[in-house]
Formats: sequence, structure tokens, C-alpha cells
Amino acid sequence: MTAADRYSYGPYHDGPDPLAPPVDLRAALDMIGEEVMSGSSPRSALEELLRRGTKGMRGLEDLTRRLWQRRAAITRDHRLDGTLRRVRELLDEALEAERRALFPDPSDDARFAEAQLDALPSSTAAAVGELAEYDWRSETGRQNYRQIRDLLGRELLESRFQSMKQALRDATPRDLERVRRMMTDLNRLLAAHARGEDTTERFAEFMAGYGEFFPENPRDVEELIDTLAERAAAAQRMMNSMSQEQRAELEALIDQAFGDPRLAEQVGALDAHLRQLRPDADWESARRFRGDDPLGMGEGAQALQDLAELDALAEQLSQAYPGAQLEDIDLDALARHLGEDARVDAQRLAELERELRRQGMFERAPDGSLRLTPKALRRLGEVALRDVVGQLRARKGERDTARAGAAGEPTGSSRPWRFGDTEPWDVSRTVRNAVLRSASTGSRTVRLDVADVEIMETEQRARAAVALCVDTSWSMVQDGRWVPMKRTALALHQLISTRFRSDALDLITFGRHATTVGIAELTALDAVWEQGTNLHHALLLAGRHLRRHPDATPVVLVVTDGEPTAHLESDGEAWFQWPPSPRTLAVTMAQVDSLAGLGASVSVFMLGEDPRLAAFVDLVARRSGGRVIAPDLDGLGAAVVSDYLRGRRR
Repeated sequence: MTAADRYSYGPYHDGPDPLAPPVDLRAALDMIGEEVMSGSSPRSALEELLRRGTKGMRGLEDLTRRLWQRRAAITRDHRLDGTLRRVRELLDEALEAERRALFPDPSDDARFAEAQLDALPSSTAAAVGELAEYDWRSETGRQNYRQIRDLLGRELLESRFQSMKQALRDATPRDLERVRRMMTDLNRLLAAHARGEDTTERFAEFMAGYGEFFPENPRDVEELIDTLAERAAAAQRMMNSMSQEQRAELEALIDQAFGDPRLAEQVGALDAHLRQLRPDADWESARRFRGDDPLGMGEGAQALQDLAELDALAEQLSQAYPGAQLEDIDLDALARHLGEDARVDAQRLAELERELRRQGMFERAPDGSLRLTPKALRRLGEVALRDVVGQLRARKGERDTARAGAAGEPTGSSRPWRFGDTEPWDVSRTVRNAVLRSASTGSRTVRLDVADVEIMETEQRARAAVALCVDTSWSMVQDGRWVPMKRTALALHQLISTRFRSDALDLITFGRHATTVGIAELTALDAVWEQGTNLHHALLLAGRHLRRHPDATPVVLVVTDGEPTAHLESDGEAWFQWPPSPRTLAVTMAQVDSLAGLGASVSVFMLGEDPRLAAFVDLVARRSGGRVIAPDLDGLGAAVVSDYLRGRRR
């Protein structure tokens, strides 16, 4: 095997793994659905999903937490006097070496030099300034003093130009002269731009001559100004973050950069231009550093720049500003601070949001708010119905049956059997499906499977008018019955809209008043605290629905956790009283009798163990010929669907 034939395999690092499974929209939509049914708006539910993330995908909350940990570590571990400390160390070494060199010399010049050293001020900056013309005898002293000037020059430039410090580590006088020319030309370019002159050609010439000093590779003058202003503002915030004494020392030392005060003058002019051109940059704030690791001027400016970048990332991740989008997140900055895995997580979250919108899970309502689309509601209904079917199948010894021929006359066509179908089997096609399936697997034994069953399509004759009345009083929320109630409505709506399409379903909510709602409105319904359980109004609306469908089998289902405490007066106002007034009970029972006159029995699904409620619903069942079911919350959906199937066959 040649070297060209050898392969190595490892994790994919350049963005999201192209072989990774697609984003699980079903799991995401299920999470959104739970939030919506709990009372959140679709927009809030989507934001909550992105905040928490999904299985195998960290959310914005986790990324934000890691950002704040990184931010806290910068201020907790570092301090900003690194340049001052290093200059002091070099100066002390230089003075000690110089005194050792002077001590053996008995001359008056040596004593005079010692006196000069003894008379140096305690201030580091002042001492460095007074030694500018000193004739060093010690080679160590001479080298250290030169290091101080070079260090100050490199740190000053590094605080304004990223990566400049390393480039000037072994700088020659010629290199330094080129830096001075660059600074002069840069200030002239910015001054011309500030005057409103066309600087396009001048910018191109400047970058052609000094492009290596700008690894950011700005494309025009505006980008150059943005880059420089961001760094200069960070350097100024670093100075603001130091104590007054430290700031004064450092400002005085800067004049000694490379032993030439002209460099400090050029930097000052640069800062003035940038302040004029970018006055909205953060030039005034300060941060508190309390660690032990000293940072030099360049490192300190980078630390302040990192903190500003982390703050900006935190705002982007919060998505709390108008028009926020996950595409706003600076992925390069995120990867720089938290690693490539954070970039991948952010990209996948953005992909998830994009796919939810692209596949039509959300739409804009007329008022501009975000809402779930019918497609998303169907998905939620499928999940709710699937859970209900699973519970029905788990019941041992129970089976729904229907009389043969109840579905109508065959049309001559057939289709695969689906849950809820009561039409007769197409025996020949069912057997043929079983034979073909067995032959395809090589089996000589033919066994029927549910997937083989086909049923005859028939002309629909029997249909039902269904009124599902659900209690939306505050106690349903307080006792954790809100979401199970909504899931039950979703499951029943999904079953009727996909399996029994000729049936007419009305969803009726009742609290202080009753209202007929659509499935989307019920799913997104928010809980509101109000007193009153107006079953009377709900049964009025149910009766109106049944009268609109006189040819259909009437089915009335009521889900409630409290006896009626309100009724509708003739003027349309709701009358509330607790304990329930005799009039409320009387008019409510009158509506039960009215429904019974239409041939409807009322099935009541009683949630809770209130004795007064139990007595009331028993009376409703006796008067209407209906039933009372007391399911637990997990079995509510299965109980309602099962009773609906039973009622429509009656």
C-alpha cells in the first residue's frame, strides 16, 4: 500500500457533520405543542424550545451559561497592571546590576552615578524618564533599559493593532521607522475621510503598502475604521478599569515607547480620529478585575475586547431584541470563545428554527402574532391520537364492535384498514396481500397481518353530530388538568377529521361563559382566572349544534371538574353563585332534558372526587340516559374517544 492509499478517519470539524441525522422536527414540534397547550403563545413556545434545546442539541440557555462562565473567568483570574509590573521588574534588575558595577570603582564619577541612582523618584514612570540620558556601565542595566523601551513600544502598538507585539519582537530601527510611517499615513487617511474626501484610491494604496499590519483584511475605509475603533475603545476601557495611580503611571511611561515620544503622539492622534469617526463606540465604561494573573497593555486590551464580544454574543443568544434571529449570532466569535462544538449547536438550532418555518409549522395571524399552522396542529393531533390508541389497545378483555352493514353499501373499491374503520373486509384482496407479502419474504406459510387487511369503501349512511364541552375554569389549570384536556380535544378532533370525516364536531369551552372554538384556538387557549362553571351555556351551544344536523346521531361529551356555578340569563349575562344556586341547577338540568329530547345522551367525564359534583353528574346521566366516567388524567383521552365511538354506533 502506498502513502497515497492510506486514509485516516476522525471527527468532522468544519461546521455541522454532513453525515449527521437531520433535525428531528417531530420531537421539536411535540415540545412546542406541550408549551402551547400549557398556555404559552406559539412564539414563546418556539423561544422556549430554542432556549432549552432538544435531546442531543444544547440550547441557547446552555450556550449563554458557558459564555457567562467564560466572561467571569476573565475578570476573576486577571489584573491589568502587567506592563507596570514588568517594567518595574526590569528597572529593579537594571539598578541592582548598575550598583554592583559601580561599587568597586573608587572614582568620583562612580560616587556621582550612585548618587543619581539613589535620588531616583519612587514612581516607575518618573525613574524611567530620568534615566533616559544615563550612561549605563552595567551591560545588564543597559539591556534592561532598552527592553523597557521596546516593551512599552510593543505593548502600546499591540493595544491598538492586534498581533503587532509579536511582529516587533526583534524589530530593527528600520522596522520601527516603517511603523512610524504607517502611523503617519494612517492618520492622514483618517483625517481625509473625516473631512468627507473620497479616500478609495488612498485606502487601496495604504493597504498595498501596509497590509501585513491588518490581518483582518478590511475591504474599505469604513471596515478599517470599525476594526481600529473597536480595538482602541477596548484599550481605553482598559485604562478606565485601572486605578487612578496605575493609569497615571502608564500614561507617563507611554512617552518612553521605543525611546521616541512621537509614537505616543501618533497613537494619541489615531485615538482622536477614531473617537470622532465612531463616537457611539464604548469609550467610557470600565470593568473590575480582581485576579492574580497580570495582563500587559496588549493582553488587557484584548481582554476588554473579548468581554465586549462576549456581551454582544450573550445579547444575540438572548434573542430578546426586536427582529431577533438566530442568524444574527456571530458563529466565528462563538467558536473562538466556546469551541467548535458551540458553533455546531448554534447552527443546528438555527437550522431547526428555519425548518420549522420552511415546512409550514408556523404562520402569521392577521394581528401579526405567530401561530401554529393546520399542518402543525395535525401533527399534534396525530401524537395525541396515537397515545390514545395505545391506551385503548392496552385494555385487556375489551373490544369495540359494530353491527355488520352499519357503514352502508359497498362502492366497489377498497383501501387499507385504519384505526376506527368499521367497514367490512375485502377478503379476496386481504388474502392476496398476505400471499404476496409471504412470497416476497420466501415463506411458504401464509399468515395474515394487520398490514394486509383491506376494507370495502362504502357509501356513508350513518354520521354523528358531536359536541365536546370542556371545562376551562381556573380549577382545571390549578389541578393540572389543562394540558390533558387539550390533548383529549386534539385526539378526538384528529380522529374525526381523518377517520370519520362526515361527522360534525363542535368544540365548546365553558368558564363564566361558553364559546364555540376551533382546534387551533383551543390548543393555544391561555388560562384566565375567572369564577364560574357555566355548563348551562355550554349545553345551549351543544343543542344548537345538534339541531343543525338533524340527520346525525347526537353525541354530547362533557369534561369537567366542578358542579355548575353559573348560568346564562335571558339578557345574555352570566349569573354566578357559589355554592350553586337552585336556579343554576334547574336551568342546567332543563338543558339536559332538552338534549335528551333530541335523542342525545350526555356522557360526563368527571375529574376530581368532589361529592357534590358526583351527585350532580349522576343526576345528569339518569335524566339523559348517559354515562358517568371518572378517568385518571392519563386515561382521559382514551375514555373520551372510546365513548365517542360507542355513542356514534348507538
